[in-house]
Amino acid sequence: MNIEELRDYCLAKPGVTESFPFGEDTLVFKVADKVFMLTGLDSPSFNVKCDPERAVELREQYSEVQPGYHMNKKHWNTVHTDGALTNKQIRKMIDHSYELVFASLTKKLQAEIAGN
Repeated sequence: MNIEELRDYCLAKPGVTESFPFGEDTLVFKVADKVFMLTGLDSPSFNVKCDPERAVELREQYSEVQPGYHMNKKHWNTVHTDGALTNKQIRKMIDHSYELVFASLTKKLQAEIAGN
């Protein structure tokens, strides 16, 4: 999955915005101003939020999944996309991150984003 595919996939989610708060080389995706994914524009990896227990399981299962680079390693994974992971597995990790952040929002914000 390349950077354009990652970008398109993230931006298709409800309420998602993109920005460059850490410099012109790091693309950050947020829902309601809360980060759920970030990636370097020229990097074959990205960081996603993850349930702590699931994060450990994924790291043990896949060599492409490592503790989050420059992030809280309990809650973030760095996922390398130049290995054996399928696009479906990558999308599942992005979905999980988005869902974790979305679930942390107030019910009012969730309803606004969902269009209800």
